Amino acid sequence: MVMRTHDGSAGDVDHHRIGSGYASYRRPDERIAHVIAQALGDAGTVLNVGAGTGSYETAARTITAVEPSLAMRAQRPARLATAIDAVAEDLPFADGEFDASMTLFSVHQWSDAEAGLREMRRVTCGPVVVLTCDPARVRDFWLYEYAPDVLETEARRYPPLDRLTTALGGSTSIQPVPIPLDCTDGFNEAYYGRPELLLDPAARQACSAWSFIDDHARQAFDTSLRRALGSGSWDEAFGHLRNRPTYDGSLVLLRSTP
Repeated sequence: MVMRTHDGSAGDVDHHRIGSGYASYRRPDERIAHVIAQALGDAGTVLNVGAGTGSYETAARTITAVEPSLAMRAQRPARLATAIDAVAEDLPFADGEFDASMTLFSVHQWSDAEAGLREMRRVTCGPVVVLTCDPARVRDFWLYEYAPDVLETEARRYPPLDRLTTALGGSTSIQPVPIPLDCTDGFNEAYYGRPELLLDPAARQACSAWSFIDDHARQAFDTSLRRALGSGSWDEAFGHLRNRPTYDGSLVLLRSTP
């Protein structure tokens, strides 16, 4: 049985507590949207599981959105379809009902990722698309030097890619997704060349991993990064990233066909 909060959030995050500013900082990036649209192909009906505020739904033609959190559903723009209150592990749809399905930056928050992906495969006759992060590469990001607990948390939460491919079954491809320097979707690695932006507490709050550390650790990060930026030590070590057009980090897209 999937446990849910009062807000309806399922999995390991209470979006009522941390999700109030999500839509302002996690705006879809058109270049990532293009990668998702290519993976969906010409699918006419698409299911979006863990849809949140509706990021990247313009990548598909006709969307059915599923989102358990009331706080996230409330932030969906009026132009998007109203999201259904349901969880990935128990989707209220018939077998093969959708041409394609997708879940974006969501699978790591589910109570049972394998069960959720099996459900997506059950209700999808075509490709299942998963945008996630490779936990084997999460710690390679410079943030690990300043907030190791955050990236340790992320590495634990993201399911290994082989677990995801096994749950999806069929034939699955794994495509690295380059992150643009001016990425508008504010996950941690989106700030690879703009470290100052991570000094904004609201920007950090839009990345759920920060909710797993305490105020003391967040303050320690803020102090250490400010000191490194002020002294020039961050730029000495990582300044080359400020002008790198894209970053090959942990972001990957899985595309599974039956």
